[in-house]
Amino acid sequence: MSDVPVVTIDGPGGAGKGTVSLLLARRLGWHYLDSGALYRLVAVAAARDGIDLDDGDVLARRVGQLRIEFRVRADAPQVLLDGADVTGAVREEACARAASRLAVHAGLRAALLPLLRAFARAPGLVAEGRDMGTVVFPQAPLKIFLTASAPLRARRRWLQLSAAGVDASLDAILDELRRRDVQDAARATAPLRPADDAVLMDSSDLTAEEVCARILGYCQERGLTVGANPAP
Repeated sequence: MSDVPVVTIDGPGGAGKGTVSLLLARRLGWHYLDSGALYRLVAVAAARDGIDLDDGDVLARRVGQLRIEFRVRADAPQVLLDGADVTGAVREEACARAASRLAVHAGLRAALLPLLRAFARAPGLVAEGRDMGTVVFPQAPLKIFLTASAPLRARRRWLQLSAAGVDASLDAILDELRRRDVQDAARATAPLRPADDAVLMDSSDLTAEEVCARILGYCQERGLTVGANPAP
C-alpha cells in the first residue's frame, strides 16, 4: 500500500460527497478521485461497446484497456474516457443505475482495485465513494462517512438535475435513492457501511463549506496538511 496520505469520504448517494471531496482536494492541493465515476465510466464503455452489464467477466477484462483521467477544475471535475470528455454522460441517472447494477460483480471490483489505488499520488489523495475506507484504502489516516436524510439527498439531486435542464420527478429520485441504498448496503461484495474507525458526519444541516471546514480540522489534528498547497 502506498505511503501517500489519503482522506476517504464514503457515504450514500446525495450526501454531498462529491462537492465536499472536491472542495477538500482544492484546499489541500491534493489529487481527487471519484470512485463512483469509475463504475459509471465502465457503464459508459459497456454501452459504447455493446457489453452486457450482467457479464462480469467481460467487464473485468475490459477495465484494463480503458484510459481514464480526472481533471480538477475550478467548478467541477472533468472526466475523460479514452481521451473523450464524458463528464455529462457519467452524471446521467441512467448511467448511475447501470453503475449500481454492475458494481455487484466481485471480479469487476477486483479488477478496478489496483486502478483505484494508483490514484494515490503525492502530495496526497481525497477519495470519495462507498468503500474507499473499508476496502480500497483501509490504512487511510482519516476516513469520513458522510450521510444525510433520504428526502434531503433526493432534493439535492433534483436541484442538480433541474439546474442542468433535466426534467425529473422528485418522488422518482427519492424512490431510486432508497432502492440504491438498499442494494448497496445488501450486496455481498464491499457493502456500503462506515469503516470501524471512520468519523461519522451528517450533512443534513450543514453547507458543503461547513462540512469541508470540519474535515480540514480533522486533517490538521492528524498532521495531514503538512506540505499541502491550499487553494484560496
